[in-house]
Amino acid sequence: RPWGEWRVVDVGDGFAVKRIVVSPGQRLSLQRHAGRSEHWFIVGGKGKVTLGKRTRRVSTGDAIDIPVRVIHRLENDGETPLTLVEIQFGALLDEADIERLADDYRRLK
Repeated sequence: RPWGEWRVVDVGDGFAVKRIVVSPGQRLSLQRHAGRSEHWFIVGGKGKVTLGKRTRRVSTGDAIDIPVRVIHRLENDGETPLTLVEIQFGALLDEADIERLADDYRRLK
């Protein structure tokens, strides 16, 4: 990934767990999902989360709930990696369930 890395930690019936690391100065695409909600728990670093029309600061220990179809983005504007655990819930837990609305790395369809 151009913004950092992720790996699947666990998968079960209707859920998936990932460990995501966003490199300093990088951000995920502005996106939403049709088939899943997500819960993010920041385990290291700090940055900004956009959720709907609001953007707020986040740091180690913060939790973010992302309902189905809500626009969201995570940005690492710090100098150290931003690490989170992402828990996905829903019927479609697939990378194909990403609708990118804006992307720094030219991955829009």
